[in-house]
Amino acid sequence: MFAYISGRLEDKGIDNIVIDVNGIGYKIFIPAAKIEKIGNIGDNVKVRTYYYVREDNISLYGFGTKEELRVFELLLLVSGVGAKMAINIISEIQPYDFSLAVISEDVKTLTKVSGVGPKVAQRIILELKDRLKTETAIQNSSNLEINTKVSISSLDTNEIAEAMSALQVLGYNIKDIKVAIQKIENINELKTEDIIKKGLIYLGR
Repeated sequence: MFAYISGRLEDKGIDNIVIDVNGIGYKIFIPAAKIEKIGNIGDNVKVRTYYYVREDNISLYGFGTKEELRVFELLLLVSGVGAKMAINIISEIQPYDFSLAVISEDVKTLTKVSGVGPKVAQRIILELKDRLKTETAIQNSSNLEINTKVSISSLDTNEIAEAMSALQVLGYNIKDIKVAIQKIENINELKTEDIIKKGLIYLGR
């Protein structure tokens, strides 16, 4: 319903901000770690938003980047994970670290978040990896049909493969990822996390 909200920053709370748009104040819940970075009272700000609707709760959640929003949307698809837990995860883990944790099945990283135990972490990994496999199959099929599949056989390393999968978790199309990956200089010398960060730059973050 709301792709983003842009206006004057009217107030900042512990876990939310208020943005004034033409005299209407929108209360938006955002990750606690992002509150101070959002700006100062009186500044014009813009946040990407998710309109959350449940029987007992209608709220707006805000994010600084599309990757944060993507992670939030993915987490809401996991059984047993609600908006509060999703926000906590985004507040404590960067999107690229989250996607890498899913791909590498790194339960330890996820359980660093308050309220996320081993069972929940394993469920997040299992359900999101299954979803990624489905999306990958659909995307590869589409790419073959339009004959635009990009070859990266010369860049076939575990680090690159993991980075590409992590970028898919963040919502990027495999065709665009392959194009971005080929632009990264000295890629075979980089660690997975660095490949993800540089990939995001070329993907237009």
